[in-house]
Amino acid sequence: MTTYIALLRAVNVGGTGKLPMDAVRSLCAAAGFTRVETYIASGNVVFDSSAPASKVKTDLEARLLAHTGKPVGVVVRTAAEMAAALKANPFAKAKPNYAYAVFLDSPPPRDALKEATGQSDEEIQLGKREIYVHYPGGMGRSRLKLPAAKSGTARNMNTIAKLCAMSARR
Repeated sequence: MTTYIALLRAVNVGGTGKLPMDAVRSLCAAAGFTRVETYIASGNVVFDSSAPASKVKTDLEARLLAHTGKPVGVVVRTAAEMAAALKANPFAKAKPNYAYAVFLDSPPPRDALKEATGQSDEEIQLGKREIYVHYPGGMGRSRLKLPAAKSGTARNMNTIAKLCAMSARR
């Protein structure tokens, strides 16, 4: 059994993508995932499954589509991959609620930083399958646009640390 963390894209943020977490837990259980837990309402799910990550992703996306009537992107990491992403945070000295990882399905393109627009004081670094961003003035005030991050989903370091702690206590 593998412990996975699924990050749902654009769920319950900014008044869009309303999806109750009890529905997410039910969808995960119906997919055969066990020990399902959610963390805050923004689409963070920790669970166990014997299926490979690719099947977990496709199964969960299909169930979310059937439930909501629209596509909901899902990024899946094992507990070990999520812990590695947290450890790789290049902005460890920044306030954790101002440092983010944008999780992607595949490695970011090498030219991802060249494509960024609207950058002012933000710091950006590429990871394995993440793009790390430090927003000194806060994410909500930033005008930064990262085309390579469009299909990804961002979480701040506080959330990532909590998801790692949840998966570690299993």
